[in-house]
This record gives sequence, C-alpha cells and structure tokens, in this order.
Amino acid sequence: MKAARWHGIRDVRVEEVPEPQIQPGMVKIRVAWCGICGTDLHEYLAGPIFLPNEPHPLTNEIVPLVLGHEFSGEVIEVGQGVTNVEVGDRVTVEPILSCGKCMACKNGWYNVCDHIGFHGLSGGGGGFSEMTMVKAEMVHRLPAELTDEQAALIEPAAVALHAVRQSQLKAGDTCVVFGTGPIGLLVIQAARVAGASRIIGVEISEHRQRMALAFGAHDVFDPTKEDVVQAIQERTGGGADVCFEVTGMEQGLLSAIESARTNGQIVIVSIWEKPASIPPNQFVLKERQMKGVLGYRDIFPSVIQLIAEGRFQVDGLITKKIRLSDIQAGGFEELVKNKGHIKILVSPKPFASV
Repeated sequence: MKAARWHGIRDVRVEEVPEPQIQPGMVKIRVAWCGICGTDLHEYLAGPIFLPNEPHPLTNEIVPLVLGHEFSGEVIEVGQGVTNVEVGDRVTVEPILSCGKCMACKNGWYNVCDHIGFHGLSGGGGGFSEMTMVKAEMVHRLPAELTDEQAALIEPAAVALHAVRQSQLKAGDTCVVFGTGPIGLLVIQAARVAGASRIIGVEISEHRQRMALAFGAHDVFDPTKEDVVQAIQERTGGGADVCFEVTGMEQGLLSAIESARTNGQIVIVSIWEKPASIPPNQFVLKERQMKGVLGYRDIFPSVIQLIAEGRFQVDGLITKKIRLSDIQAGGFEELVKNKGHIKILVSPKPFASV
C-alpha cells in the first residue's frame, strides 16, 4: 500500500509499505481523510522533534516513519476481542500511544505518559496511508451527521477543547488567543462554548485575522501594527483572565505573559522547536500562573457531539484537499509558502474526488 514517510527535513516520500496485518484487540481502518497538522509541519521543517531517532519505547521503531494523526476512515477488519466497533463503521482515531504503567497513566493522565507517543509520529503506522491499524479503545464511531472531512478535524478540535478545559477560564471571563492558525481558531471556538465574555485574537496574517473574527473573536490585534499588550490591557480593563499561547514563538509567549491580569493565567498550547527565555518576575510580581497542556484525554466524545451540533464550526478551516501523491508539493510546501491556508486535508484513496 502507499504511505507518506518522513525521511528528513523537507523530505517526505510516498512509498510502498507493508499493509498492516490484523492482531487481537486492534482495528484496521481504510483512511478517508487526514489533515496536515502544525506538528507535522514542525517535523517537516525542523524535525525530528517527536519523531524518534532511537527506537521508541512503545513501538520500537525509528525514522523513516509514516506521518498523519488527524484522520477519519472506515473499519475494514477487527481483531479478536474487539466489540466497540464493527466492519463498515465510520470512525476517527484518538492517536495517543501510552504505556499504561507509569504514574501518569495510573492516574488517568495518559496524554502525558512518561513514554508518550502518537500514531503517525512515533511508529505503528499513520493516517497518511491507505490503511492503518490502531488499538480498539482509541477508535471512536462517527454519527451520520458528520462528514469524513469534518471527522478529520476532530483531533485538532480536541486539542483546543482540552486546553480550555484545563485552563481556569470561567463563563464571563476574558481571554486572549495568541496565534490564530488551526488550533488557535479552534481555541477561540472552545472559549466561546465555555462562555468567555470577550475573546481577543492576536495575529499578523490579515486572512487569519478575518477568520478569527468569523469564528467568534470580538477583537483581533496585529502585533506588527500596534502594541498588543497595551491594547489588551485597555480593552480588558487591566489584562485578560486567561491568555492562550498558540504561536510557538518567544515573543508571542512574552506578550501573553504581559497581557494576563494580576492572578491571571497563561496556557501554553504550542509545541516548541527550541527553548524560550521566561522572566520570572512577571509571574512573581503579579502572582500569575503558567500551565502547559498536551493533546487531550477523555474528550473525543464531547468534541464529536459539539461538531455534530454545529457548535464547533470546522468546515471553514479546510482550505484545500489533495491526493496523497501530492502531499509534499501540494501539502507541506504549500503550507510553507502560502500562509493563507488553515487546514489541508489529504486523501489516500486513489480515486477520491479532491
């Protein structure tokens, strides 16, 4: 079967790989659509970050590896003991790999497992392939109301909803989202669902500024044209209750810290390519808090319901659909050169209408 594997920086190749053979407790899926994630793009431009150069403790695999972790598809085979899905079911996959034995896993925090891995980043296959196989407990059935394309956005929407749930944001609070790419736009929607009274976006792209307003932001500030910290302080009466950092850039983080009110919170959602310097006194003198969040846990059913009810609008995030054979030039390179894109979906189906 065909699959897209990461070989090095700016080197993703569509190659023939063995078709997975069903095993007990596993589900084999024919992939319909898979989104190119910001994490995939980080790996493409600066990896390996999550991709293992040494055998991953949960998969024992190293690069080159199949990419793709935001995907939907159809169950085509189930292993012995699988009862939660059947052949023919339309599904999405929660792509976390965890050991089940460490302190985090024993406490139910499987998304921060000591040996954390991701299907489509750490081995075991991925969504940028014709077929893939995952543990049954990580497979979620789709309601008829959801299209396969919408279902490919469940994973990034889960990241956003988890970030808001893990924050101290309450109904009536103010928040700022630094960076309104795919995850940032979904964080705006999650904050709206949570009842935020004022949502502010910070973004340099004019296209993404417009999208932020369309998806629920009340204001959007451009850091290249104004002092966003001052603007946020003025608009919120002293600083936001919660600032979500989704840029992965040091200046974005520093501005988020300064934009939080006294006793406010900064939530780091980004995955970082390199360290950043943080001024401790900005926390000490204002008793601010900082929290990191990774992925999601126990949240996919809620996200599926929110999208099905129309409370999470994901269709507008899809800016291009391509074939697997075009993933490097039409996918990764297109995202690098054209910042107007939000989410590019990839179909491995040989005759998919894209």
